[in-house]
Amino acid sequence: MPFKEREKQDYESYQSMFNEQLQPKKRGAGGTSGGIGSFLVGLAMAIAGGYLFMRNVNVSTGYWTVWGYNGFGMSLFPLLAGVGTLFFNGKSKLGWLLTFAGVIIIFVGIISSLNVYFATTNLFNTLTMLILLVGGIGLVARSLKEK
Repeated sequence: MPFKEREKQDYESYQSMFNEQLQPKKRGAGGTSGGIGSFLVGLAMAIAGGYLFMRNVNVSTGYWTVWGYNGFGMSLFPLLAGVGTLFFNGKSKLGWLLTFAGVIIIFVGIISSLNVYFATTNLFNTLTMLILLVGGIGLVARSLKEK
């Protein structure tokens, strides 16, 4: 008889697990029990703060220099050597490495030649932008945490 009772207990535990999987649980933001309302409010705040902040950032570019000299031509050598090697042998690991390195060098050179400035604004506007941005990120993070 103990064997039959054990089978009955196993069957009941499997049945309860199966029923739990079939019944959808109410979940909030990110599949957690956090609130969907605070997630949406936080997302709206973060988007508004980020938008206002980015509107006050000016980005310009300067000359691409390496140790005081124009460096763009030098950055093309690995890319061109890699592409040439790949046209000769498409499976060449050296060709792929040179091509990848050339693309990375050009990308880093473009990013490093950018000048970023924050436009002149008053303290109230700056605080409003930053509080919206940081407060929104905080609300989103809190809504993704289990209660």
